[in-house]
Amino acid sequence: MSYSPQQLESELNKLLNAATFRDYCPNGLQVEGGRDISKIVSGVTASQSLIERAIEAGADALLVHHGYFWKGENPAIVGLKRGRVSLLLEHGISLLAYHLPLDAHPTLGNNAQLAKLLDLRVSDQIGPEGEPPLVWLGSPAQAITAAELATHLDKKLGRAPIWVAGDEREIRTLAWCTGAAQNYFEIAVAAGADAFITGEISEPSAHIARESGVHFYSAGHHATERYGVQAVGNYLAENFSLAHEFIDIDNPA
Repeated sequence: MSYSPQQLESELNKLLNAATFRDYCPNGLQVEGGRDISKIVSGVTASQSLIERAIEAGADALLVHHGYFWKGENPAIVGLKRGRVSLLLEHGISLLAYHLPLDAHPTLGNNAQLAKLLDLRVSDQIGPEGEPPLVWLGSPAQAITAAELATHLDKKLGRAPIWVAGDEREIRTLAWCTGAAQNYFEIAVAAGADAFITGEISEPSAHIARESGVHFYSAGHHATERYGVQAVGNYLAENFSLAHEFIDIDNPA
């Protein structure tokens, strides 16, 4: 089976409920390739390395979490962006990108897939008033120590987290939000979490952890967001008879 870029975008928009999000970038088809799509390569970020690997893999489309045209950046297609976009167009590859819709999806999204990977029970989703509930709440199968959670993250994600210890409490209630969600830490604290997992850390994060007693784990922006785009790619393969390959371009951030 093959689909036009517009047909695939329409299906993804419905699946991810993209129209309901006010985002920092356009969600959906960002670069239109020159052919119908029968093979998709998925990855976290539409870097030049990922585009080159997609070309080698014979992809007709690239599906990513981090695409282009972010608010506040220079809109001109020059420099690195010109190199990336011209490579896509030269090889007729479409680029589809979904940011917040991919974080939030209840089963395929980054938060849902991280919970699945870490074997967490989901109990609620919360967030600032008027914004999508991007902070998820839940619990491990049984209470664990903060050191045990750090080891668990290292094993499952393949990298040791930055762990800022809180107090001596065991971890019974967890909050998490993948990517750069360190600014949501105080929302997790107010919700009664014993620990908060996200991708990145900022200077205030350590002070909040020490003063609130809530453990903070920076487990990697890339490392926490590898799974949603894979899940969506697998969904497309299973439901639309498309070939799908996930390619992981390592990123220490």
